[in-house]
Amino acid sequence: MSISQVVRDFVSLAIHSGGWMDMDRIYLENQVIGLIGQDGLEVAEVRPVEMTAAELVQPLIERGITNQVIGELAAEKDILESKLMDLLTPPPSVVNAYFAQYYAKSPKEATDYFFHLSQTNNYIKTKDIAKNIVFPAETEYGTLEITINLSKPEKDPKQIAAEREAVQVDYPKCLLCMENEGYKGRLNYPARTNHRIIRMNLDGESWGLQYSPYAYYNEHCIVLSEEHRPMKISRDTFQRLLKITEVLPHYFVGSNADLPIVGGSILSHDHYQGGRHTFPMAVAEIERRINFPLFPTVTAGIVKWPMSVIRLQSKQSKELIAAAEYIFESWKQYSDESVDVVAFSADGTPHHTITPIARRKGELFELDLVLRDNNVSEEYPDGIFHPHPDVQHIKKENIGLIEVMGLAVLPPRLKQELHEVQQYLLGNSHQMKEYHQKWADEIKNAQTITTENVQRVLQQEVGKVFARVLEDAGVFKRDETGQAAFDRFIAAL
Repeated sequence: MSISQVVRDFVSLAIHSGGWMDMDRIYLENQVIGLIGQDGLEVAEVRPVEMTAAELVQPLIERGITNQVIGELAAEKDILESKLMDLLTPPPSVVNAYFAQYYAKSPKEATDYFFHLSQTNNYIKTKDIAKNIVFPAETEYGTLEITINLSKPEKDPKQIAAEREAVQVDYPKCLLCMENEGYKGRLNYPARTNHRIIRMNLDGESWGLQYSPYAYYNEHCIVLSEEHRPMKISRDTFQRLLKITEVLPHYFVGSNADLPIVGGSILSHDHYQGGRHTFPMAVAEIERRINFPLFPTVTAGIVKWPMSVIRLQSKQSKELIAAAEYIFESWKQYSDESVDVVAFSADGTPHHTITPIARRKGELFELDLVLRDNNVSEEYPDGIFHPHPDVQHIKKENIGLIEVMGLAVLPPRLKQELHEVQQYLLGNSHQMKEYHQKWADEIKNAQTITTENVQRVLQQEVGKVFARVLEDAGVFKRDETGQAAFDRFIAAL
């Protein structure tokens, strides 16, 4: 296909996307050839387009390299791709107007529109996300979800060197700031030209809704504060989370904890994560009921889950917010040194917070409060309630919101490392890392391994390790001592 035909087809998709009209075709084609360094167009037909924008943009980028508009660095390609995809994306005001029109019909139609747009213009990196290795794992807590994250491309040495030489600019302040919308990017900062944010009013505050470029689950979205301010769990958090489930009742929404070790990767910008996905924790059953005389319209219970989770339900959001705040404030002050639960250091540093998750269950509002403690010790310098050393060969990073709910996000290194473990289990030549040795021997001694079952066995064993990771992060352990301590906390409320 000639480059002129590619340009014409790409522009047809841009017009179809809703931001332009047929009258804009010549203008758009000139914009495209200008971006790729082409001086003119040859004859090409306007026809139905079968290829996606993500497929058509690749030859355009290659022509940009040939015409020396950009070099071979991944960041340069990313910047040009985003500029081209911006032509498929209506301006923010138009996107928000469309969202409002669809929302008037139903919240689901509104998010369907915005999600599809974010996929079409490749803001959501669908092709890259498809590289992830995903599999279920049966455990005593139900079916956990395992993802080996391969979606984010690794940087080559030239890219790293270029980033080191690039001028440091404090704009946008972080990847979640509103100022990312339409930002061209630079060698050391991702392009966001095709990025759009839906404006939301949450109890008088300005917030935004966007999708995650490298989604870990269906319709993985981010709700972010317009103000660049640190993460902070408070009564306002519970109020906002429940408000979001009112606005988007088909989405769950949750917040990372607001302390290091137990918090998420971006604590500098107040934000939540949500989406259209039912996580394993959401279907986990109540193990023990809790009686809350102070909040008669709220039903409560302890969830059968490796971490310490209190589930609250009510038709009344105000009562639910009050109950959540009461538990949260109590937890922040609570200590039980018999199980290494300590609220404050000697210098007054706080160690207790929660990971809250909100969802709708018919007429009910539901809040899961996951108790978190970020203390460290001589034995566990990475965190007492953090993956312990014997499971860090699989997962040693922070346990954030997504993992808390039962979806493991594991590092890319495991793709090759688990292949080598498989070879070891089969008795073949291998280059297995030494830190997998003990685990691999335990599997070998406990299982009958064949060529046919080795992958399935290993995946289930990874799932068991992830369950252990979550148990390590649980403040009240699943044994008799831990559950008795959990009951003492509940009794103290």
